[in-house]
Amino acid sequence: MTISLAENVTLHVIPTKKYKTTRVLIRFATDVTKENASYRTLLSSLLETSSANYPTNKQMNEHLSELYGASFGSGTGKKGNQHFLEVSLSVVNEKFLPRKEAVLAAGIDFLEQVLFYPNVQDGQFDKAQFEREKRNLMAYIQSIYDDKQSRAGLSLQALYFEDYPEQAIPSFGDYHIIKNIENEALVSYYHQMLREDQIDIMVLGDVEEESVRPLFESLPFQGRSISAPSFFVDTVATSLKEQTECLEVKQGKLNMGYQTGVYYYDEDYFAAQVFNGLFGGFPHSKLFMNVREKESMAYYASSHLDTFRGMLTVQTGIDDRLKDKVMTLIDAQLASLQLGEISQEDLFQTKEMLKNQYRLSQDNPSVMMEVSYLSHYIPNMVMSDDDWFNKIDAVEVADVQRVAQRVKKQAIYFMKGVGERVS
Repeated sequence: MTISLAENVTLHVIPTKKYKTTRVLIRFATDVTKENASYRTLLSSLLETSSANYPTNKQMNEHLSELYGASFGSGTGKKGNQHFLEVSLSVVNEKFLPRKEAVLAAGIDFLEQVLFYPNVQDGQFDKAQFEREKRNLMAYIQSIYDDKQSRAGLSLQALYFEDYPEQAIPSFGDYHIIKNIENEALVSYYHQMLREDQIDIMVLGDVEEESVRPLFESLPFQGRSISAPSFFVDTVATSLKEQTECLEVKQGKLNMGYQTGVYYYDEDYFAAQVFNGLFGGFPHSKLFMNVREKESMAYYASSHLDTFRGMLTVQTGIDDRLKDKVMTLIDAQLASLQLGEISQEDLFQTKEMLKNQYRLSQDNPSVMMEVSYLSHYIPNMVMSDDDWFNKIDAVEVADVQRVAQRVKKQAIYFMKGVGERVS
């Protein structure tokens, strides 16, 4: 159930008896830009490590321990055109304590301290903490690019979306922007986020609306006038984008990006899930069985579907001498699906694996919160578990073939190894 606490400040109450903890997530959402992603990632690090009342990470952790080992975290992410900064808290359900204590109320008070009373004096975050978190974040980003598989994925994303810079940027932002963020500017950005972002508060656990609503109504969020979230829609590129990067690696990386034209709210959403499972999403898929196993042309080969950007990616690790052969073989797997060359056995197995994947996801509190969030903004995707299974079961070979025929290759990124090759 959803409750409007103020204009564009929404409380989502998700009752469930599955867990002995109550989880709270507060999401701040705004448009994806390079600057927003960069500022918010650094801000997230600062909010996670101290506040005015808990100026050191040690003091913060000691207070969480007093709340029966509550866990707290902050992070960033993005989905389509939106960038998120989130803070989350998990506390034990009071029903399982030896004596009645208002642990959830104390936890929400802690979140209020973190969000509304940061470690700021004279218009600046604590200087030592600010510089430390900036250094740590820059080192973390560098480590991501040092991981060659991650670098290949991010490089493909940048190449694919070179005409959409807001989509090309990773959720953690830009190294050089973060390096140049000034302390006062980040404080100003923090106040802007509190005033202007769309806010969704999700609480999941064995809770009741009438008992939790007053706790969140006490948070000093003000209403804000903002436009409804917009959905990203891709356009077909006029020419294929290609990039080759030579690095000291023992294994080449060949990653490709395709436009699917299928989005989260589309009628073809379920057929696209089955298509991806058959193409490269599961161990019985064409990419895994034919490129990796049968022909032994890849150390790994898989595909990933992003329905919030209408994008499909293929990831492979290869001997760079086999690049052209691997590309031809991958093209052949897609062509096979476009021709409808799908056995009933593979179709059935893919559907069963998707349904099992879905069942497992329903035991994940993060997934349950995300479903509640998306259901509020995309109501046509609200459905029961049985409805979801029926939609998957209804997918036929012709549906998969139709989706496959819409898939168009848009970008090829190749990381060529110049070091000693893997034998």
